[in-house]
Amino acid sequence: MFDEMFGLPVHPMLVHAAVVLTPLLGLLSVGYAVQPRFRAKLDWILVLVAIGAPVAVFVAKESGESFERNLFEGHPSAAVNAHEAFANPLLLSTGALGVVALLLVFGARRWPKAAGTALSAVSVVLAVVAGYYVVRAGHSGATAVWGS
Repeated sequence: MFDEMFGLPVHPMLVHAAVVLTPLLGLLSVGYAVQPRFRAKLDWILVLVAIGAPVAVFVAKESGESFERNLFEGHPSAAVNAHEAFANPLLLSTGALGVVALLLVFGARRWPKAAGTALSAVSVVLAVVAGYYVVRAGHSGATAVWGS
């Protein structure tokens, strides 16, 4: 399922969705958390990106594993192993940020202010963590392909 699309490997094509949507989710989440006056304008785009970014990272992870099996037959290089090491932390941090963003959108106005403030703080921290891992995964992937 994650091997090929139109005869081409899925991972090099679809990884760009994760590289774009994860930082976008981070920026929108931080904006939503620290600028309440923009919340009405960011609601639906944040919901869409909060769902789309973790899905994109999941597809990138699964297609990367498939790509590795097909290309290296169980013997990847050290650079590929380093790249692969960022997949799970990126998926977990992006998924957590997506959940927190959805909780913010659907609960921030209904819950006590302290809960909204705590969720906002958590979303900012998770945005930094997800941003870190997407940069590290992207850079290590580029290094694995193009060298240092």
